[in-house]
Amino acid sequence: MLEGVVPYPPEFQKVYRDKGYWEDRSLRDELQPCLEKFAERVAVIDETGQYSYGELDRLSTDLALNLVELGLKPLDRVVIQLPNVWEFAVLYVALQKAGCIPIAALVTHRFAEIGQFVALSGATACVIPDTIRGFDYREMAERVRAENGHLKHLIVMGEASGDSVSLHELIERPPTLGADALASIEIDPTDPAVFQLSGGTTGIPKLIPRTHNDYAYNSKQAARETEVTPDSRLLIVLPIAHNLPLACPGLQGYLLHGAAVVLSTSARAPDAFAMIEKHRVTHVIGVPALHIGWINDPAVADHDLSSVRMIGSGGQRLQPEVKRRMREVYPNAFVQENFGMAEGTLMFVHRDDSEDAQLETVGQPMCPDDEVMLLDEEDNVVPFGEVGEFCVRGPYTLRGYFAADEHNARAFTNDGFYRSGDLLRQHPSGNYMVEGRIKDLINRGGEKISAEEIENLILMHPAVRNVACVPMPDARLGERMCAYLILHPGRGIALEELVAFLETREIARFKLPERIEIVDSFPVSAFGKVSKKTLVETISAKLADEANG
Repeated sequence: MLEGVVPYPPEFQKVYRDKGYWEDRSLRDELQPCLEKFAERVAVIDETGQYSYGELDRLSTDLALNLVELGLKPLDRVVIQLPNVWEFAVLYVALQKAGCIPIAALVTHRFAEIGQFVALSGATACVIPDTIRGFDYREMAERVRAENGHLKHLIVMGEASGDSVSLHELIERPPTLGADALASIEIDPTDPAVFQLSGGTTGIPKLIPRTHNDYAYNSKQAARETEVTPDSRLLIVLPIAHNLPLACPGLQGYLLHGAAVVLSTSARAPDAFAMIEKHRVTHVIGVPALHIGWINDPAVADHDLSSVRMIGSGGQRLQPEVKRRMREVYPNAFVQENFGMAEGTLMFVHRDDSEDAQLETVGQPMCPDDEVMLLDEEDNVVPFGEVGEFCVRGPYTLRGYFAADEHNARAFTNDGFYRSGDLLRQHPSGNYMVEGRIKDLINRGGEKISAEEIENLILMHPAVRNVACVPMPDARLGERMCAYLILHPGRGIALEELVAFLETREIARFKLPERIEIVDSFPVSAFGKVSKKTLVETISAKLADEANG
């Protein structure tokens, strides 16, 4: 097993195998029979064309062989930073065939995040675009490599430069190695198949090891929960590296069922509706901010959306009135709210749930052996119907973050339950309702932002003496970030100046504050801590007053 991975205890491994959750096959061995069985079917569609399972098999095999020849070895970590394009699918399958471990980065990540992922994981390769919207990923990656001697390979989708390598050349070049070079690679199903990224509360990233055993189950069961068949077509506009579009069931789950995914780099309503109509999309996934924007866009009247049978929403709570409007827009679809985390556990609402449960809840965990506790501040299980922290363990929930012993001691109970930081309670139906969170996070349209990370960066500004970043309500995104500032005497600062300063720290743009409030002091709790609850109430009231004129 890869050093730094926390294994599942042997007694739990036995239960998960005995009950069939774990089948002890690598994702390579799960995917290969599907690539062959469905060779003539369409697997991936993007804005440039479509690719069959047979083509995906051939292209990913050639790429895997060329990556091995380049020097990649089993268990090598590879940071992937690609948009929603066919090349991502080919690369993901190729890395599974080569026994390498993808690290699911986002196109929006910048030098600060990519450098952290590479350093923490010991990555030997990065796969990046050349440029997107004027940003040069090659220059960024070269600086990351200069600081990390173990990062040997830069692979570029687009125009390569320096000693980087072209991804398209690696895909298109006939390999010199024979197929036996892949067949001889042994993959331990208890090793990580992919590293997902945590939306944790600290400024230090945490890598989530998803093993072959648990991630295969994750996708297969999620496909059952969302009624995937070989004739299903999933539209993916969310960043494909995210856990939901990648594996819940996502790209991975659809490939395991002979179904097709439609990839789009645009999340604009007219573009999405056109893709749905053109490709007869049956399944759509998104976050509330996306769905709200789509159902209120005038383009909704110009397209035939009758092919959609299932429309999923996760990342934030979906309000009942939005669900009702979505039912009108997608007349043949079941609106299915879900709740999940890159760390593991997934919940889905079902068609046979009561109307009240469908509108108010996020469902129940999808596995009978997802063990759930709702705990109070003293780790006591709360009575039924009361709010507590959602703690869980099960066959597809991690037992520890990668190489993070100190954090793991806080993030897990002594008996292995993951402390999610989310506050839930049970509905009379037995389903769960999301009531907030303990974590100090801002949830901006489904992207989780660590308040502590941004606070630490803001404190570097010479005008700032103290800072507290809090969520402020937003009708479209759910939350945006407001930075409360205490300044040094005689100093001033505007939002534009602060944003410009933070941009020099090279962080993803979605992490930038969108409002500042300058105060003389912060309210404190009975324990002497900054009362962010009071700050949230204050900015919420102020926004309401501004809206009312």
